[in-house]
Amino acid sequence: MINQAKIGSLLKELRKEHGMTQEQLAEKIGVARRTVSRWETGSNLPDLDILIELSDLYGVGLREILDGERQEAMDRDMEETVIKVAEYSSAQSQRAKKVVLVYFVLGIIAIIACLVMEEIDLSGTFASGFAKGISYGIAVGAMIMGILYTTGVLTKFQAAKMRFLNR
Repeated sequence: MINQAKIGSLLKELRKEHGMTQEQLAEKIGVARRTVSRWETGSNLPDLDILIELSDLYGVGLREILDGERQEAMDRDMEETVIKVAEYSSAQSQRAKKVVLVYFVLGIIAIIACLVMEEIDLSGTFASGFAKGISYGIAVGAMIMGILYTTGVLTKFQAAKMRFLNR
């Protein structure tokens, strides 16, 4: 079981051993000083990619940080595996941001198209009504897909689909 307070205490100890203030550490790794404070009080934990960065910065193993105490060095193979997992996690996070951005932009474009069609006030033809309906549908669909993607529902659905197809 992870003891956040213990991890925070070790992170504080390591930072002080390296003669850094919270502000200096925050600046060095690209986070807010308040974030460092939250780690050190145990109210939050750093993301895995930041844990790896802290491990490298302080010259300690990930296992030490995650256990919240000093110990023997982590097996090199194990550390490489954890680094690969962190890189994969970071890549997945970047991909998620891109997908959400695409949904957002698509939704905005569709809303703008709806507003333009309303402003132009095309005659009540079937084609103009159809175009408006499609635009509204795309806007709402993009928002719903963005919400489902950011909440992880789509990922769970995709995993369930893959399990079903592999049977």
